[in-house]
Amino acid sequence: MSMAVRAVLFDLDDTLFDHRYAARCALQHIQETHASFRQYPLDHLEREDFRLLTEKHALVLAGTLSLEESRIQRIQLLFAGCGETIDIERARQLSAERLEVYRRSRQAVPGAVPLLEELSRQARIAIVTNNFTEEQKGKLDACGMTPLVDFLVTSEETRHVKPSLEIFQIALQQLECNSHNAVMVGDSWDVDILGARNAGIRAVWFNRHGQARPMTNVNEVTELHSFEPVSQAVARILGKTL
Repeated sequence: MSMAVRAVLFDLDDTLFDHRYAARCALQHIQETHASFRQYPLDHLEREDFRLLTEKHALVLAGTLSLEESRIQRIQLLFAGCGETIDIERARQLSAERLEVYRRSRQAVPGAVPLLEELSRQARIAIVTNNFTEEQKGKLDACGMTPLVDFLVTSEETRHVKPSLEIFQIALQQLECNSHNAVMVGDSWDVDILGARNAGIRAVWFNRHGQARPMTNVNEVTELHSFEPVSQAVARILGKTL
């Protein structure tokens, strides 16, 4: 018999915060203002941008590339892929412009705020994220989620990166909870789900975009496609039946 959930750990980007929407808005702005981008569908540009983000963010987390440098390089490489070369100063300007559009476009994933409101009445809430503290605080503030979160656990502050065991252990320590009384909700199978499972934490895969389930021997992972209706999402996260 499963133990009562005392703490819920959440990933932030593309789990509670709609990073994909904000990033797409910023990319669309560049497409609309630069002819070289208009020859490609937005979906193609989005896939290439995500590939570059994944590649550069790993270097940022490893400490071998600064956040500003990564943003400049991503812009330069995106333009290069569209057949246009831009210098560093132009890339820096466009990076700042893109960041401004991204920040104006910040919003929560549908149902995320009501979900946190309900869960916070029944358990403690922590965000466990591979990103920078101030940037993630800004997202929580912009989406009205800050009062609903007990702890923000970042890779920057802990010096550990999901799926490492240590970052989950730090989150549990802050929550004063053991792994058997916790559940982790995240969109990344490799980072959130396998990381949580390795830490002995029950995992809920937030598969909002209907990705194929990985071929793996990992069983007993609850899958959610939406946080709405909230009552159903809460029940599945807490391991209850309606």
